[in-house]
Amino acid sequence: MGIRFVLLVNKQGQTRLAQYYEYLTLDERRALEGEIVRKCLARTEHQCSFVEHRNYKVVYRRYASLFFLVGVDNDENELAILEFIHLLVETMDRHFGNVCELDIMFHLEKAHFMLEEMVMNGCIVETNKQNILAPIQLMDKAS
Repeated sequence: MGIRFVLLVNKQGQTRLAQYYEYLTLDERRALEGEIVRKCLARTEHQCSFVEHRNYKVVYRRYASLFFLVGVDNDENELAILEFIHLLVETMDRHFGNVCELDIMFHLEKAHFMLEEMVMNGCIVETNKQNILAPIQLMDKAS
């Protein structure tokens, strides 16, 4: 398994979206999120976007006011995960039109659905934006 978790966090450190691909108790998740968010938000933009924490490698990227953090196995390719983060942002941009924190907050189920279309059981299964958004657009038409 490659991806262990995906977090979207604002500049204040508040988690806006969390998706885990391995079992962790609620207390473990809360502690892990707190530690990782503090570690990543404290870094400057001149530092690299990879951090090792516990038995994870955390790859993160900031877009506007949101930090996209992805926890992966230590043998995972960091640049491929950065590309995955960029694809996720581009997909959300295409659907929401310049995605922001409020889009995630008010359409959390759509953000989770996009992520679920892209990643299954920690493995990236879909990278085509059109294929990712097609079911969401069908749901929008039906409602």
